[in-house]
Amino acid sequence: MNLQITGLYAGLLGLFFLFLSFQVVKARRRNAISLGDGNIDDLQKAIRAHANFAEYAPLCLILLAIGELTSFADVFLHICGALLLYGRIAHAFGLITKSGPSWGRVSGMLATFASLLALSVWNISVVVSKTL
Repeated sequence: MNLQITGLYAGLLGLFFLFLSFQVVKARRRNAISLGDGNIDDLQKAIRAHANFAEYAPLCLILLAIGELTSFADVFLHICGALLLYGRIAHAFGLITKSGPSWGRVSGMLATFASLLALSVWNISVVVSKTL
């Protein structure tokens, strides 16, 4: 198995991670802050969007890869990958563009949690079914 599904979503998420990285650099340069956030709202938002992405995307991609290696559920894995991609993009834009709660943040986290939950349960069920 060559992890084509995981490769697709890892590549797309990697490009978005670069975009978020550039948003942090841009905000740092605009505000002349090289370390920390200087208590500047737009820099704090950019840093948190970038960090939040880095906190969730890797685990979900690992679960996606394991699911792809242990089963043949391509449609299910694409749905989870698409949910993760949507969730990370929506959450980041919701966080960057609005202070406080926003539809992007809420829908993004719900989509990310749905992907994380579905992949976690899927992987557990595959392992349990193969060991029984």
